[in-house]
Amino acid sequence: MKIPKAIQNVTESFERLPGIGPKTAERLTFYLLHVPQGELDKFASSVQNLKKDTVICSICFNIGESDPCSICSDQERNHAMLCVVEQPLDVIALEKSKRYSGVYHVLNGKIDPLNNIGPDEIRINELITRVNVVSNAAIKEIILATNPTMEGEATAMYIAKRLRPQNANLKISRIGRGLPIGADIEYADPTTLDRAMEGRSEY
Repeated sequence: MKIPKAIQNVTESFERLPGIGPKTAERLTFYLLHVPQGELDKFASSVQNLKKDTVICSICFNIGESDPCSICSDQERNHAMLCVVEQPLDVIALEKSKRYSGVYHVLNGKIDPLNNIGPDEIRINELITRVNVVSNAAIKEIILATNPTMEGEATAMYIAKRLRPQNANLKISRIGRGLPIGADIEYADPTTLDRAMEGRSEY
């Protein structure tokens, strides 16, 4: 049986997505065949405009609709508390907990020597600059909320080592109890994240 080219193209596109295997890609493609054309057009338009309608914040490097993003520009947030995370998905997870009111810095990765990702490949230098510049002298605490994996721990240790010499009065803490070793922040429920934030300790 020859599979129509249109089905092959969509299936192959789904297969390129992380976590999507051939069978799942086929199921998604055939599901879309039964969706009304209007809904399909809306879905296609959303995907097409995904990058056009989003920007990377020049302050925290999170993804938003404007620059600076809504979190960085919110004067009601606690700008003295800066939470360092690996990915924008971690920001979304922490925001869902509704208990953290500070601002963020998104590294867009982690130190991972096995995959040739060093400190210069992620936003660590931008973090150091952000903390050290005069205009940001009001930052009182850095919360290292990288994932509790080997790479996440190495990244947190590296950042702490870089920040301490020039910022003697800066409190550096690490998210604590609640997150098991090897877990990713983006998959944690709000209660677990709340406990992790409450249980953070000096680093």
